[in-house]
Amino acid sequence: MITVVGIGADGWAGLSGEARRAVAEAEVLMGSRRQLDLVPPATPTVPLTKPSVPPSVPPSVPPSAAERVAWPSPLLPALPGLLAEHAGRRVCVLASGDPMFYGIGTTLVRLLGPDRVRVVPHLSSLSLACARLGWPVEEVETVSLVGRPAAALRAALFPGRRVLVLGGSPARVAELLVTSGYGPSRMVVLSDLGSPGESRVSGTASGWTAPAPSALHVVAVECAADPDAGPLPAVPGLPDEAFEHDGQLTKREVRAVSLSRLAPLPGQLLWDVGAGAGSIAIEWLRGHRACEAVAVESDPERAARIRRNAETLGVPRLRVVEGRAPAALEGLPAPDAVFVGGGLTEPGLLELCWAALRPGGRLVANAVTVESEAVVFQWYGRLGGDLARLAVHRAAPLGRFAGWRALAPVTVWSVTKGTTAGDPDAEEGQP
Repeated sequence: MITVVGIGADGWAGLSGEARRAVAEAEVLMGSRRQLDLVPPATPTVPLTKPSVPPSVPPSVPPSAAERVAWPSPLLPALPGLLAEHAGRRVCVLASGDPMFYGIGTTLVRLLGPDRVRVVPHLSSLSLACARLGWPVEEVETVSLVGRPAAALRAALFPGRRVLVLGGSPARVAELLVTSGYGPSRMVVLSDLGSPGESRVSGTASGWTAPAPSALHVVAVECAADPDAGPLPAVPGLPDEAFEHDGQLTKREVRAVSLSRLAPLPGQLLWDVGAGAGSIAIEWLRGHRACEAVAVESDPERAARIRRNAETLGVPRLRVVEGRAPAALEGLPAPDAVFVGGGLTEPGLLELCWAALRPGGRLVANAVTVESEAVVFQWYGRLGGDLARLAVHRAAPLGRFAGWRALAPVTVWSVTKGTTAGDPDAEEGQP
């Protein structure tokens, strides 16, 4: 059993009795050098009942005399070996604040299982920041930029929303807000929360110049959009202009229908095959922070464009695979949904996608050419599902007036893979 103890900027003085006992009883104390320095060493030569012991340290719970192990860098690859090295000893791991809030506690539970990890939490930076600002915790969006691209913040920006940013420098956060059309947003940088040296600095993103007083800080943002900015919606069907593209783009109306058939769910993985501009994968990821996606594109210029679109639209976690399907699909993790927007006539493509799809998964294929339609009709005859033909007309100038300009009609086939055990071709039509 490993015990994980949350510790705040106030150090040993702020620990509960339960947390102090866990630290004092440990044979091995692990954490960052900063966290380890917050725990005073044991002083066995001085009786704990003497007045020289600080009053903040209960006599019955001495500081730790454990062996101290500072985290190596990088930590995650070394963690399994480090734990194995100290197997059989009483190990206590120090974590900042709440260990289960973007902390090492989450990693240890994932690695060892919940039955082998005991967590003694401290107040999280989220709770402390909301308490200082008077923000209801349940109404605040939290974005961690610790070890993550800063562009991930963009997906959380909506007018009127309150966002707490962990691990991002105030200058970088301000820059992202300005370039995303949120320059008027109010920013508050809260440093060393819970310590005697706690401080705050405030201002607007467009006029931000102050550095963070401390490396231990959170950035609170009250989102306000530029007057001439058009905030992007949270629902599928972003404007076509939101994407950089060369014409290879699933158009807005068709994209919204296709995504409704793909039915994104938190934690699920999408394959976007023949991704073009990456619009389907990007909107899938914007649906929920736990969604995952792989965009497969054979053209290197388009693949680079997909990466730029993913960063601009706040989902830099999108994985882009350069290569021609179906060969490029080999070795990818099994998907919960597959979208085929290009390459339908490639031999073996749909066979591989269908075979890889998890039970209960959805496959959606969009056909524009007569040849790709023929492939779709063949598969529809075999598996059933739902078949629809979308004809979109957009108003456009026609002399002094306006007329309807037709986009190429698109045939959308969607099918859900059945869950019948032992039947690889079991299917269930999707309404």
